[in-house]
Amino acid sequence: MSPAPTPHRNALPHIAGVELGGTKVFVLRADGRDIVDRVMIPTTNPAETLSAAAALLQRWHAEAPFAALGIGSFGPLRLDRAAPDFGHMLPTPKPGWTGADIYGALTANLPCPAAIDTDVNGAALAEARWGAGAEGDIPSDCLCYITIGTGLGAGFALHGRPLHGAMHPEVGHILTRRAPDDSFAGACPFHGDCIEGLVAGPALAQRFGVPGDRITSDDPRWDDVAHDIAQMIGTILLTTAARQVLIGGGVGMGRASLLDRVRAQLVAQLAGYLPFVTTQTVGSIVRPPVLGDQAGPLGAVALALDALENAHLSQRGRRHADARRLNRISRSACP
Repeated sequence: MSPAPTPHRNALPHIAGVELGGTKVFVLRADGRDIVDRVMIPTTNPAETLSAAAALLQRWHAEAPFAALGIGSFGPLRLDRAAPDFGHMLPTPKPGWTGADIYGALTANLPCPAAIDTDVNGAALAEARWGAGAEGDIPSDCLCYITIGTGLGAGFALHGRPLHGAMHPEVGHILTRRAPDDSFAGACPFHGDCIEGLVAGPALAQRFGVPGDRITSDDPRWDDVAHDIAQMIGTILLTTAARQVLIGGGVGMGRASLLDRVRAQLVAQLAGYLPFVTTQTVGSIVRPPVLGDQAGPLGAVALALDALENAHLSQRGRRHADARRLNRISRSACP
C-alpha cells in the first residue's frame, strides 16, 4: 500500500477513523484532530457491521480522499503485522466475532496508510496527547485508560505510544483478591470471576439481579464492586506506576459516587506503600477521562495520525536508502 502524498505543511490532513465497540460503531472523518463528520452504526454480526462501515468509508473517500485511517476496536485483536491473522479478532466472549477480519474489511479499497489497535489503547493515546496527560507542564509518560461497560478493557500510553508486547494488554481478565463477604461467582465465560466477570455491565446485572443502572447509589452492594475495581487499579499502579488511571465507559463515567468509593478503597488497600497515592492525590490519579466520551473517537484519530506519520518516515527512509545505494554504485563504477 503506497503512502498518501505528503500534505502541504500548513494543511490539516483529512483522515478517517473507526471506533468499533461491542454495541455500536462510530465511523468518522476529521481534519487533523477536529472531527467534522460522524455516523453511528449498530454492532450486530461482523459481516453486516463491517460491510456497512466499509461502504461509508469508501463513499467518503471518493468524495474527499483520506490521508490515513485509524481503527480502534474492542478485542482481543492480533496486532502483529507479521502474523497471518493480523487485524483479526481473537477468541472473544462476543458471539460470532471470533476470527473476524477487522482490518482487512475496513481497509479494503482504501489506498492510504492505516493502523489498528484496541479501542482502549487508542483512547489512552488521545488522553495522553490531548486530555489528562497533557494538563501538566510535562506530558504524562505513563497513562492508563480503562473502560467499564459491556466489557472491561484497559489501554496504556507509554511515552506517547500504545503499549504492545506479545499482544496488547488484557487487564479485563486478571484475577483479583475478592472481598471476604462476596460470594458472587462471576460472569466471564472464560474465567468466571476475573475483573470483567465481576464489574462489567452483564456481571452487574447478574450480581444485582437487575441492570446496574436501576440500583441506587447508596446500595451497600456497590462496596464489593468498588473493592474489586480498586484491586484492579492497585495492580495497575504497582506494576506500571501509571501517573493517571482514567475510568471511562457507561459504568465508569455513569456513577461519580462509585468512583469515590473506589478511591477510598484503593488508598486503604495500598496501605501507604506507594508514596504517590494518598488521600490528597488519589483524586488526580483516578478520575474520569478529560475527553469524556470523545476519548474513543479521538483515539481512532490519533491512530490515523500515527499511521500517516509512520508512512512519511518510511517513505523518507526508503529515499535515503535509495540515495545511499546509488552513491555506492557510483563509487564502484569509478575507475
